[in-house]
Amino acid sequence: MADGIQPAKIFGYAALDWDKPLETSAPGTAPPKELVEQAKKVGARRKKVVRGEGGFFMNRSQLPAGYRVPTHHHNHDEMLVILSGGCTFDDDFGSAGADDTVVIPAKNRYGFTCGPEGMEFLTIRLGEATTEV
Repeated sequence: MADGIQPAKIFGYAALDWDKPLETSAPGTAPPKELVEQAKKVGARRKKVVRGEGGFFMNRSQLPAGYRVPTHHHNHDEMLVILSGGCTFDDDFGSAGADDTVVIPAKNRYGFTCGPEGMEFLTIRLGEATTEV
C-alpha cells in the first residue's frame, strides 16, 4: 500500500498443507528429528498458519489420544489455546481442556500427555521458536 500500511490477510486453513518440519522449518528452528518421526508414526500433525505476518506465529496442532509430548522448552513465550480434547501436564502443573488457555513463558520446561479424546490446539508466539529437549 502506498501509505506503508500492510493490508489485512485471511489465512484459509483448508488450503494450508500439513507441516513437514524437517523440510520447511527456518534454520535452527526444526524440532529434534526423533520427535518429528515419532509424531508422524502416530498421526500427530500441525499446520503453520501464520508465519510472522503482523509479528505473529501460529500453529494448529492435532494430537491423538494418549500422545506424549516429552519435556522440552522454547526460546519464545507461547500461548496454547485448547480447541478440543485436553491434556495433563507434567510435574503437577495441572490439566487443560477444551476452551482453556495456557501461557508458558520462554525457557520453562514442560511436557504433557493427551487425554482420551486427543487434543487440538493453537500455539501462538511472537517469534519462530526453537525446541530444546
